[in-house]
Amino acid sequence: MTESFPRQRALTRSFRLGAPRNFRLNADREIVLFIRSESGRSAPGDLWCAQPQSLDAGAPWVENKLVSAAKLGSSGDIPDAERARRERMREVTEGITAFSVDKEMTRAAFSVDGELYWIELHSEVQPPHVNKLPTQGACVDPRISPDGKRIAYVTQGSVFAVTIDSAVPELLKLCGPAENEEHVSWGLADFAAAEELERMRGHWWRPDSQALFVERVDESNVQIAWISDPAHPKTPARSHKYPFAGTANAVVSLHEVDLQGKSTEIHWDHEEFPYLVTVTMSGAHPTISVLSRDQQTLKIFAIDNAELTEIATRIESPWHTVYPGVPALNSKGELIEIRPIDDTFRLCINGEPVSSPDIQVSGVISTDPELVFIGSTDPTAQIVFHQKLGPLCHNHGLTSATVDHDLITLAHTDLDSTRTTYTLINLEEPDDVLHTFTNNAETPVISPRVNIALTGERQLRSAIIWPQDHVPGTKIPVICAPYGGPHFQRVIQSGLAFCSDQWLANHGFAIVVTDNRGTPSRGPKFEYEISMDLASKVLEDQVAALTNLGEQFPDLDLTRVGIHGWSFGGYLAALAVLERSDVFHAAVSGAPVTDWALYDTAYTERYLGSPQDNPAVYAQTSLLTKADGLESPLLIIHGIADDNVLFANTLQLSGSLLAAGKDHSVLPLTGVTHMTPQEIVAENLLLTELRFFQQHLQQDSPMD
Repeated sequence: MTESFPRQRALTRSFRLGAPRNFRLNADREIVLFIRSESGRSAPGDLWCAQPQSLDAGAPWVENKLVSAAKLGSSGDIPDAERARRERMREVTEGITAFSVDKEMTRAAFSVDGELYWIELHSEVQPPHVNKLPTQGACVDPRISPDGKRIAYVTQGSVFAVTIDSAVPELLKLCGPAENEEHVSWGLADFAAAEELERMRGHWWRPDSQALFVERVDESNVQIAWISDPAHPKTPARSHKYPFAGTANAVVSLHEVDLQGKSTEIHWDHEEFPYLVTVTMSGAHPTISVLSRDQQTLKIFAIDNAELTEIATRIESPWHTVYPGVPALNSKGELIEIRPIDDTFRLCINGEPVSSPDIQVSGVISTDPELVFIGSTDPTAQIVFHQKLGPLCHNHGLTSATVDHDLITLAHTDLDSTRTTYTLINLEEPDDVLHTFTNNAETPVISPRVNIALTGERQLRSAIIWPQDHVPGTKIPVICAPYGGPHFQRVIQSGLAFCSDQWLANHGFAIVVTDNRGTPSRGPKFEYEISMDLASKVLEDQVAALTNLGEQFPDLDLTRVGIHGWSFGGYLAALAVLERSDVFHAAVSGAPVTDWALYDTAYTERYLGSPQDNPAVYAQTSLLTKADGLESPLLIIHGIADDNVLFANTLQLSGSLLAAGKDHSVLPLTGVTHMTPQEIVAENLLLTELRFFQQHLQQDSPMD
């Protein structure tokens, strides 16, 4: 009997297990390091190396496992700080989840379950000996120094460094909170940076290896959210510092800390610029960028001897969009940025655009020796560009890259495949593939058939997924499956992205996915349309696209329409049946924000301002004020342990619906956070949603 798709998806953790990732390259030494697990159902990541088989020119590259996480036999528990860091990163794997290397890539450091290890990459003994180092406590985010002599790590809110070459490793405490500083930590990214600003690190080695730049986070004034586990009433509730919109943020500062523990604060106006957005060690000088609370003013500084020199100030309205890899200086001292110019996000050097005006740039991969960046000419695609060579890959599908000088890895997938290919090329001969990396990820038992259509005057991108056995001319119910929120697209050229949709479609539904105003890759104006309005324009676009698709495809039965989503998609699903039950006839809302005053500062205030200044905007976008409008079946699903979108959101919406006399259902997930990696939960959620839509949109449709 063929295994069901829900079971396969759960056991493979959405098919992420087994795929190579976290590539690090060194072109001079001809070596590529990466992480990969043994199979598509094995969670522990192992450390691998790819190198030419011999010194002969053109010799084939081979892959060798350097470290097996399972063989380390670590009995340590994952530290709470590491669990929180993985939650922010949406990390679903185990074992070796990350590693760091020295500048010449001769050594690598990593942790497994709180234990610290390092290896010599060019050891004559292969696989190399794995060296375990003593630590002061459970190790989080180890970073090896550029000269390869020390490893810095975080434990219990303090930063330590341990020497590698000493006969007896020397353990140095570099910085940490004082005894009376209960809510202060050093060395890890603050909540706003990790959750909303795409910065996951909190300590960086200075290029000369003689000091570190370390983030200090003081959460003393941040409000507490209490996260309890009602299934275990004897377990005390856990306090979680959570910056609700309109309330105090953590006070974040940056310090230069030398190996003797001397700390020098790097000063800027924290009152005016509370967000530390980027810290970059590459280029002519280390740089940082800081952002105002309204996120309209960004200041960029170079660091020299713990002093800041302002490079540029950028003022953008209604907000400054944060992109990976920028701002930064290249080795020539030129400022590399992505800026909105003439309704296009352009790659700029010293303020002047250098990318084509028909490319929406969405990130920088490398600034030296040449610029390599990510962009798109088609909003559903993602292409890797080289400033001089142009596109480095297919002009369709999704491609990402890692680069070091002329050596580059490319990861590519498209709508015709559910797999990703990982290749290594040399930019001097970009048409010749040096190596194709083994991908152990499982192939889904589902093969999506996706049609992408343009809808309406806004030319919204919509994907339609029909049942595999659909007979044209047969009307079938529709399930909309949007995300709809900023910084994330669902309509993309990736078959894997639509496997769950195809499985649901195969039970007799047409699945419709639309990217509305506010989603990326369409340019500044399209993204900025949702400023001060996360509700009406988003929902208006969903309704308009659905109506237009009904005209294009008569088999879509618009008298039977459901909608489901998670996170912002959960908010949108609930909004749809609260405001437009005439269009949407059933909804599953997963982990929804129901009142934006219950969500965090950095995200919410970017789009809605503060609740104190804009109470009408918060009222208009809140689901709690719309409870009277529910006329369709609504199922709300939420993890009780969610520390991102708090479970209070669902409880408050349920209370408002009950007060309005509106029937609805709530499914609480015990012990589940904003992610649902637990295999049983992940599998049964899909089945629960299917049963719900069969009950409310189909007649006499038994479960398969």
